[in-house]
Amino acid sequence: MSAYENVTGGSLKLKGEDSSIKKKKKKSKKDKEKLSAAFQSALREETGSGSDSGSSKPIRVVTKTAAELKFEETRRKRQEEKVKKAATKSHKEKVAEFNQKLEEMTEHYDIPKVGPG
Repeated sequence: MSAYENVTGGSLKLKGEDSSIKKKKKKSKKDKEKLSAAFQSALREETGSGSDSGSSKPIRVVTKTAAELKFEETRRKRQEEKVKKAATKSHKEKVAEFNQKLEEMTEHYDIPKVGPG
């Protein structure tokens, strides 16, 4: 008679746990391939039927508002400035600036000296 004969198998059940929650299955490569193949065939059908006659669905063109265009332009300019600023400093200058910043900090984060001596 084994010592582990009376042990039940399976996962542990916690108090108050909702047993209806289940893990999502990972998508396999086959599923991804089927999905991409279906997308490609739908795309081919859509582009092929557009040249035949006017009975197909009209293609919806999304235009951006003036505010959206201005926002994107401003964001692009800011990003360019940030890249230029980062490119001007060498690694040596960045390290020197970081060390200077650490020197100016208070000694709050230092390990206190405790004990005799």
